[in-house]
Amino acid sequence: MSVSRLQQLKGHIFPENKITAMATPSPLSTHVLNTATGVPGSNMALSLYRQDPTTKTWSLLTSGTTNADGRCPGLITKEMFVAGLYRLHFETALYWESIGETCFYPYVEIVFTITDPGQKYHVALLLSRFSYSTYRGS
Repeated sequence: MSVSRLQQLKGHIFPENKITAMATPSPLSTHVLNTATGVPGSNMALSLYRQDPTTKTWSLLTSGTTNADGRCPGLITKEMFVAGLYRLHFETALYWESIGETCFYPYVEIVFTITDPGQKYHVALLLSRFSYSTYRGS
């Protein structure tokens, strides 16, 4: 096994931004996977928004960057996580450019409804240069 592959595996086992047992985990998580190469989508900028139900305007809640495992821990606190319409915005063009590639979709936005904020929600993004898909995981 090459050294870089070992480092990558280490990132899966011991993520750099791992939430400790003392911290309260976010009720919303995300994971980006580069399906073209079979590796996590690391260092991808993303933003989380919530829509105001009255005005229909979007408010930025947080921004972050995926870690070496393609995850962005600590997206939102339990206190801020309420029922409503949310949007995750992923800066895919910047990600592909950072690894020397071009892409068809300059960004991906996933809009989803939270009806029970007491549940745990995981929104995964499977990404290649010319396609993407998403699903709600656990």
